[in-house]
Amino acid sequence: MKKDEKTNVMRVLDGKKISYEAHLYEQDASLTGEDIAALNGEDPERVFKTLVTQGKSGAYYVFVVPVKAELDLKKAARAAGEKAIAMIKQKDLLALTGYVHGGCSPIGMKKQFPTFIHETAVSFDKMYVSAGRVGFQIELAPRDLMTVSGAKTADIV
Repeated sequence: MKKDEKTNVMRVLDGKKISYEAHLYEQDASLTGEDIAALNGEDPERVFKTLVTQGKSGAYYVFVVPVKAELDLKKAARAAGEKAIAMIKQKDLLALTGYVHGGCSPIGMKKQFPTFIHETAVSFDKMYVSAGRVGFQIELAPRDLMTVSGAKTADIV
């Protein structure tokens, strides 16, 4: 991979000396997370999506869940200590996180928000998350992702 192909996420991981493997895929807005996993020959159970929410208090939270699963908003609220949580509007994602839909990563957001990873992640040696740009993924150890993002595990699906 050329230097100019590195994403901010990769630069953050390099700076913290965290091992990862970058994976590129053909960009196509119609692809789901499951489609991307299949195209790359990845186990969809190990491929995770990053979702950004806002609690009733006004605070923002990040949830990392398997691409095949849906975030359970009640469980997410409980994990975050909120009365209720709602997904942010897609149009607000870039301004809030610095990432576009389909390229949102729990690493390297404009501001670090409390982050929760679905508890199944720690059962894998490696997991996949977005590398911060559509068409880029990273594969890394769940514990490394937790370290760099300050994430906790929770039952959120």
